[in-house]
Amino acid sequence: MRRSRSVRRITRHQHRQSQLMLVSMIDIFTVLVTFLLMTAVFSRTVILELKLPPANAQFQEPPPGLQLEVTVRKDALQVGDRNSGPLAAFPNKDGGYDYDGLSSYLQQVKSKFPDKTDATILLEPDTPYDTVVQTMDRIRVLEVNAGLNVVQYELFPDISIGDAPLVAAGAAATAAPAATSTPPAPAAKP
Repeated sequence: MRRSRSVRRITRHQHRQSQLMLVSMIDIFTVLVTFLLMTAVFSRTVILELKLPPANAQFQEPPPGLQLEVTVRKDALQVGDRNSGPLAAFPNKDGGYDYDGLSSYLQQVKSKFPDKTDATILLEPDTPYDTVVQTMDRIRVLEVNAGLNVVQYELFPDISIGDAPLVAAGAAATAAPAATSTPPAPAAKP
């Protein structure tokens, strides 16, 4: 009997109320958060501001001068003036758009109109998003290799987007002349 009392007393002293140890858990989470922050890859999202016309916009007569439009068709890129019509066409090469031809032509246009900063991209229905982004990049910036560096020159950074006018099946090839080496002459100012 004596043994049972001593055993009960020992077990009573050994059987304490259990407590939750939060200090070690906080240490583990601190190390885990630090590790995750150090190994996280942060991506940069680029947002371009597009100027879309308001829903109730009234037609205003455009000022004299070049109103640059780049039309993205399934088989070509066309550069034109809203007032005078098509200026140059760049048919697809090797299954893709001729972005280099477009860039060099827009560089010549920029040299004739250095103060012009706006352009409009007209898109056919179902134009792939990648095509829209590449066309916008080529209209906004000209990239030139200068040794080991790439230098960027601003062309037409203010871009608007719209729907391309529909063209009959046979008229697409004759809608715009072939690419020329000189852009249109500036319009006379009143």
